[in-house]
Amino acid sequence: MLFSSPVFLFLFLPIVLAAYFLMWTKLRNYILLFASLVFFAWGGISYSFLLIFSIIFNYFIGKGIGKEPGSKRSKTYLTSGIVLNLLFLGIFKYADFIVGNINALSDLLSFKPFGDPGIVLPIGISFYTFQAMSYLIDVFRQDAAVQKNPFNLGLYIALFPQLIAGPIVRYHDIALQIKSRTIDSASFAYGIRRFIIGLGKKVLLANNMGMVADIAFGTSIENLSGPIAWLGLITYALQIFFDFSGYSDMAIGLGRMFGFTFLENFNYPYISRSIKEFWRRWHISLSTWFRDYLYVPLGGNRISRGRTYFNLILVFFVTGLWHGASWSFVVWGFVHGLFLILERYTNNRFPEVLWKPFQHVYTLFVVLMAWVLFRADTIGYAWSYYGVLFGKSNAAFDMNVLNQVLNREFILYFIISLLSAAGLFVKTGIYLEKLTISLERNFPIIAESSRIIQYVFLVLILVACSLYLITTTYNPFIYYRF
Repeated sequence: MLFSSPVFLFLFLPIVLAAYFLMWTKLRNYILLFASLVFFAWGGISYSFLLIFSIIFNYFIGKGIGKEPGSKRSKTYLTSGIVLNLLFLGIFKYADFIVGNINALSDLLSFKPFGDPGIVLPIGISFYTFQAMSYLIDVFRQDAAVQKNPFNLGLYIALFPQLIAGPIVRYHDIALQIKSRTIDSASFAYGIRRFIIGLGKKVLLANNMGMVADIAFGTSIENLSGPIAWLGLITYALQIFFDFSGYSDMAIGLGRMFGFTFLENFNYPYISRSIKEFWRRWHISLSTWFRDYLYVPLGGNRISRGRTYFNLILVFFVTGLWHGASWSFVVWGFVHGLFLILERYTNNRFPEVLWKPFQHVYTLFVVLMAWVLFRADTIGYAWSYYGVLFGKSNAAFDMNVLNQVLNREFILYFIISLLSAAGLFVKTGIYLEKLTISLERNFPIIAESSRIIQYVFLVLILVACSLYLITTTYNPFIYYRF
């Protein structure tokens, strides 16, 4: 079930909200846990048992850690929990990848290839496994108390707003909210507003950009012209940003409706002036997870320059592999890691010595080139795509493809996407909100009219998204690899 599906919007969410607020406060966590399990089971009941197993297993490991936090026995429990969680993730996410790579060596090493494991990737397994490990580590570090109620731990791991698409919520950030939380009308209204904005990003912007990106990346290399390749790459960069940030907005909004406050996950990364800044703005929950639970424990930048570079490369190797079981994801991670090393090697003088517009150009160029690897199914296809981008193409400029793409609707959404990715609309919204507050005392009618216009705008977005979802079948879920 997707947030951007009619079933979720018009059936599941209204029923869950009604049941939640009509239920006694003490039973609300159980309602949310049950709803989360139903939400996950919608995509396949068999894999729901994996989620339940993860909850039970990590509950008992957490209890073992919590008996004597910081002791040798506690460390043994933690090590066992981390290893088994990673093994759990490895089997279901990377078995096909590992077997495929071993089989590629079968002729060279003269052995009979293994059969296809045929394991289907459970949606969201990377997210909820990382959250489970966050719980174990936080308890071991005594950043949070051990959770004695298995249902509350289950709610943390399985909470449906961020179960299949993030953001990755660390246990110590939400432990107190699981125990007790309050909801007021202002917070609930904010949640609705944030959800609708995220829905608009996903349905109206990401989906429209994705259709063009699919045309470009779905065209055979010999028939792909340079202009279409560049348009496909730019639209893919916009698609992945609005899809990821849109889902995060919806998750944050849903969380607020139920009384939870999730941390921000995207902060307009395409306005960055370095790769370092880009990763401070892109998928913040993931980058901070790797920083706090991998990079810093490895020594971070505290040991030596060489060790710092090794730590960065290792972290971004794991980051790439986390996104998908493919060498193209691994190379994507290496690219970002190498440019981070370059910036650190110059003590951040590069790219800061450049004129500010050139800093933006440098960052966007690196990010865009890396997105080719992220989107391509193989490194070979990515390499060929680079060739087309930089003129190594004999394909004639296909006006039919261009006419298929460049209609008024696409041009409108393309312009909106570019302006939104640059943060123009959020800056305008902040300015209008400040203006409304300043007018409220002396010109209450104008202030109230401004708020009514905002509400009408949100309703129009919701109506437009609903019409799109009802009349169009194109609604890709690009988290399926995660």
